[in-house]
Amino acid sequence: MATAVPIVLLAVGGIAAVAIVVFGLRLLPRTAFVTWACVLFFVPLWVGVNVGFYWAAITLLTALMILVNWSVVPLRAADAWVAVFVIVIVGLYAFDSVDLASLVAAILEWVIPYIWGRVVLARVSPEWVTSTIAVVAIVAAVLGTIEFFTSFNPFVLIPGSGVIYDTWSPLQERGGVLRVEGAFGHSIALGAALAMSSAFVVATRWRLLPKIAGVVIIAVATVLTFSRAGLLTLVLTLVLSTFLIVGVSTRFRVTVAVAGVIGTAIVIPIIDTVFGAAGEEAGGSADYRTDLLVLLKQVQLFGNPGDWHSLVSGDYYLGYFARSVDNALVLTLLRYGYVPTLLIMAAIVCAAVMTVRRPTRSPASIAVVGQLPSLVVVALITQYSMFLWFCVGLAITWARDVDIPRASRGEPEEALFGSSDTLQAPHGATLPRTQS
Repeated sequence: MATAVPIVLLAVGGIAAVAIVVFGLRLLPRTAFVTWACVLFFVPLWVGVNVGFYWAAITLLTALMILVNWSVVPLRAADAWVAVFVIVIVGLYAFDSVDLASLVAAILEWVIPYIWGRVVLARVSPEWVTSTIAVVAIVAAVLGTIEFFTSFNPFVLIPGSGVIYDTWSPLQERGGVLRVEGAFGHSIALGAALAMSSAFVVATRWRLLPKIAGVVIIAVATVLTFSRAGLLTLVLTLVLSTFLIVGVSTRFRVTVAVAGVIGTAIVIPIIDTVFGAAGEEAGGSADYRTDLLVLLKQVQLFGNPGDWHSLVSGDYYLGYFARSVDNALVLTLLRYGYVPTLLIMAAIVCAAVMTVRRPTRSPASIAVVGQLPSLVVVALITQYSMFLWFCVGLAITWARDVDIPRASRGEPEEALFGSSDTLQAPHGATLPRTQS
């Protein structure tokens, strides 16, 4: 009896703590979004709990954010594609054509962050979302730069799930040089996340110098990931956002162009030296991605191809690719089949198409467009996967909300680093480690 009392008190205290957190997230939506962004960028994937299956901290928080900030939003075509995709893969799972791990990965890493992107603007303004992501990404970039020069990553000291920790915590090198990865568990994931974030920095309503400084800091950290995918998508995202986002000043565009030329002249010799020192590792990494195309012969119309690991196709032993498939498109095809892949990729296309028209253009849609090349050379790993799908949902919602006055959302939001120098439109499961 004496033991039961403390247990009851602990249970009551735990329930009370959860209730306080839930009410806090509901009553303080801007603070809640800042918390979510910080967890996304600074809490590694191996921090989580097992409840039926593994829930990473960012996944659990995203699901909670959806529950406490739920709002009804008008449906769009992308919602239909995602919904049909979920229905199809659930049906395929029922017929043993999709395994549980693939089903759970799609729901937790794609659908949940997509839904969060769809509802978040009902609770906070686009300006707040833009500035928050920009600031958090810049802080992550600063920490990444410090990581490079000190060869110390504090995030790997955070304990977590054994298998996931063992998979993602070891630091990487290329050509004897440390590759920055921050809390993302992989340099590819950090590089891609920073590349997407650059669009949000450009879209902020900050003054010229803070905005330029933010872009430079993110660019430096992306270079230090020594990820070809990260560098490619950073350049593409910066070019698109600098010249397509509404309200960006001419001074900013000229400064970015000049800084880009100077930065390229400085960076190319560094990249050349590191990749040259990497030798066969870097070259083999590129050849491996071409070799992956042999797996397309195993893709089914619906569902996975079964046990293909022991098969031989021409000169290729397919078991060679069993540990990792560094191609998001090919991996999706292998997991779900041609039809489900077409359905889910249609949602990404819907988000990307929003960039075409000026009224529906947003940093989120540009971030998605910038990542399109990476989908055929990089797997959707760690928090990068969730950030990408959050941006897909955000781009769809942003296009709907572009003409809604700020006053209708509540009190005006102030950018975190002051106002802009120009007037701007107000809406301005885990895979093993691989190399890129």
